[in-house]
Amino acid sequence: MPDLSHLLLAVLQALLLLAAAPLVSGMSRVVRAKMHTRHGPGLLQDYRDLFKLMQRQDVRPPSAGPVFRTMPIIMMACMLVIATGTPILTRFSPISACGDLITTIYLFALARFFFALSGIDSGSSFAGIGASRELTMGVLVEPVMMLALFMAALLAGSTDLGAIGAAVASGRVHSLTAVIVAGLAFAFAVYIELGKLPYDMAEAEQELQEGPLTEYSGPSLALLKWSLSLKQVVVIAWFVGVFLPFGSSLDLSVGGVLLGLVAFAVKLVLIFLAVGIVENSVSRTRFRLTPQHSWLGVGIASLSFVFYLVGL
Repeated sequence: MPDLSHLLLAVLQALLLLAAAPLVSGMSRVVRAKMHTRHGPGLLQDYRDLFKLMQRQDVRPPSAGPVFRTMPIIMMACMLVIATGTPILTRFSPISACGDLITTIYLFALARFFFALSGIDSGSSFAGIGASRELTMGVLVEPVMMLALFMAALLAGSTDLGAIGAAVASGRVHSLTAVIVAGLAFAFAVYIELGKLPYDMAEAEQELQEGPLTEYSGPSLALLKWSLSLKQVVVIAWFVGVFLPFGSSLDLSVGGVLLGLVAFAVKLVLIFLAVGIVENSVSRTRFRLTPQHSWLGVGIASLSFVFYLVGL
């Protein structure tokens, strides 16, 4: 059982990610607008949108079942639990049970499952097609993420995310090249998971990516959009905690945690800026081409296993 200090750290970093999620999402929109040479929304626009949605009526389809009603809560709960166990501010997991690799993967899969199931449960044909698309993306992306992460776990000798990050930071891995290649494969999967071009367009409400959100409104839609923004930040934190843990604190001292917070904020901003530049430098591709591109991630992750076998 974690002690009180670890529990406080877990709650602190989960609340920080929750508060920063709309800000990071707004930063992505600002970068997109600047690259398109237009004014665009402000940095705090997502906070205003959430506040307005919270004040509106929550309208649900007559045919919607319990899955449709509870999915926003389940999505938010899964993301917060993942945030409590991910090594973000420190080089160890605040709650080791939540920071296990297998547990984290299952929580992400659980959130995706209910997100897709809610589209079917709404009774809307458009939402059902969007749900099918969401499950297809999971089938294409999650194997790459799992293969890369299990490769890192094999090199570190542990499935604990903190232990993997500590081994990568200290160089206590059997093959540095294999870790770098696995990190590249995971970064490729993370980019697709973020819902960016050329695979997705996160703000295209008429497209199938927004299908499961079609029938939501009011506070439920606000909670769901907040959860999706939090998911983007959590996925980046997952990548940073495992493959880029440099700068995080080695202990629970106040100075070390604050330094880890600054280091994480810098890495988060730099990664989202890089993602924004890449997203706005490529054109949209057809969704049916995504399986061909996802095989690239599988090949890179498999290449890391080859480097591990040969000891490079």
